[in-house]
Amino acid sequence: MSNCFQKIELFSYEITSYFCVMFTSLSSKNNDFFEQVYAVVRLIPEGRVTSYGAIATYLGSKKSSRMVGWAMNASHRLKNVPAHRVVNRVGALTGKMHFSSPNRMQELLEAENVSVKNDQVIHFKEHFWDPNLELI
Repeated sequence: MSNCFQKIELFSYEITSYFCVMFTSLSSKNNDFFEQVYAVVRLIPEGRVTSYGAIATYLGSKKSSRMVGWAMNASHRLKNVPAHRVVNRVGALTGKMHFSSPNRMQELLEAENVSVKNDQVIHFKEHFWDPNLELI
């Protein structure tokens, strides 16, 4: 049964990656937004995390959290975008399945002294980096 779930996870990852690539190539406007997202993500300090929504709000697109998520999914081919530092609004590692292994996001965060338990950043508010406050 475990093998079945691994195949489903791999298929899900492949489908998501395919649509992410297709989506990002649809227009240069999307690419520009993705590049803006990556620029913000590169500024997140080591040992800190932010949320999809905080990035979207900072970029003036408050309702574009999902689009930030798509950008993060597409960022794994880029070496200089610390996508592991972007979590959901309550600190859950919702993007973990888009890493090389399901535990890789947690491993990267823990290497930066950000504790994670049950796919949740411990003391999320203490680690939260808000670009709307930090980049003014």
